[in-house]
This record gives sequence, structure tokens and C-alpha cells, in this order.
Amino acid sequence: MKAKAIPRSLSPKQTATTGPNWFNQLLWALIGVSLTIGGTFIEAHRLNLPWDWSVAGLQTQSLGIYCQVAAVLLTGCLGGKNAGIIAQIAYILIGLFWLPVFSQGGKLGYLTEPTFGYILGFIPAAGICGWLAFRYVLSLEALALSAFCGLIALHSCGILYLVGLTLLEKLQATELSLLQAIALYTVTPFPSQLMLVCGVAVLAYGVRRILFY
Repeated sequence: MKAKAIPRSLSPKQTATTGPNWFNQLLWALIGVSLTIGGTFIEAHRLNLPWDWSVAGLQTQSLGIYCQVAAVLLTGCLGGKNAGIIAQIAYILIGLFWLPVFSQGGKLGYLTEPTFGYILGFIPAAGICGWLAFRYVLSLEALALSAFCGLIALHSCGILYLVGLTLLEKLQATELSLLQAIALYTVTPFPSQLMLVCGVAVLAYGVRRILFY
């Protein structure tokens, strides 16, 4: 008895979307650096729920985080893995050797900061998000999944860095234990960052529909 053939439309090669060419990737990398720097200083907000509009009107509420992570994931969703990786490497180099573009400053002394591992996580986050965003046909679900996987990569890198600082006895200078640091930098902002993932997926979907890629 012959096995049923897998439909050609379901193969990754058939469902993958065409990403930007090399020039557009460089352009998106430049845009990505700018977005990441700007997102470091812009607080994220959300609209109040629709059923409250008749009572309180249209209002915004702070999510308690900044737009930096959203900028990283958006660059991957729009520019692909190469643009995302280049943008975040450039961002980190600018922060370490040139301008204080990190949330608490910059320069080489930032290497011992507990949040630096999360900044390093921008690189795999943008790369994984960008790779997945162009692997399958354009859809909100695919973009949301891509951004979510990038977010998981970011926090995994950040937690590993915290473990490394603990082993090197550098984390004690912050008066935080390993579990306290993970709770502060991963557990606390994660729900709000999930909201940003949804926003990134919607925005990226709209932009890519408009630009036809």
C-alpha cells in the first residue's frame, strides 16, 4: 500500500516567503539600530479595554517596560535574520565603545551589569525571529510565533548570563540573589513583553502587506 504524499504546498520551500534583498537588509539594519536606541527611552503603553471606553473614554496605560525589546523583534520580522543580527551587533558596539545607549548608560563597565546578558540576547532574538518570520507564508500567527521564539531566546541568554555572573561572584555586588535577579528581569516584565509580541506581529503584518513581501 502506497503512503500518501505530503502536499507540496506544506513543504517549507513552497510556503517560505521571499525576504528583502541585500540592500534592503542593510537598510532595515540601519532602521533597526535606530529603533532599538529609540525604544530604550520610550515607555510602552496599551489602550484601555474597549468596554471601558464608554465610561472612561480612550486612555493609555503604562506597561511598566520600554519599547526596546519590541524594536528588536520588529526588526527581525521586517528585515529578516541578517538585518536583525547586524542591527543588534551594531547597537551593542555603540553602547560599549561610543554612546551610552543602554538603559543605564554604557561603556565596558556595563559588562558586569546583570542586564547585559539580556542585551546580548538581542542578537539571537533578532536572528531567530527574523529567520522564522520569512520561513513560512506571511500570517499573523507566523509572525507572533516568530516574535515569541525570539523573546524566549532573549530571556534564555539573559538567564545564562546571570548564572555566569553568579559563578564569578559578580552578581553579589548588586545585592541580588540569582533567583531574585531572574524574578526581576525575566518573570516581572514577561507578561508585558507578551503584549508587545502581539503588537509587533500586527504592525509587521501590516507593513509587509503594504510593501508586498
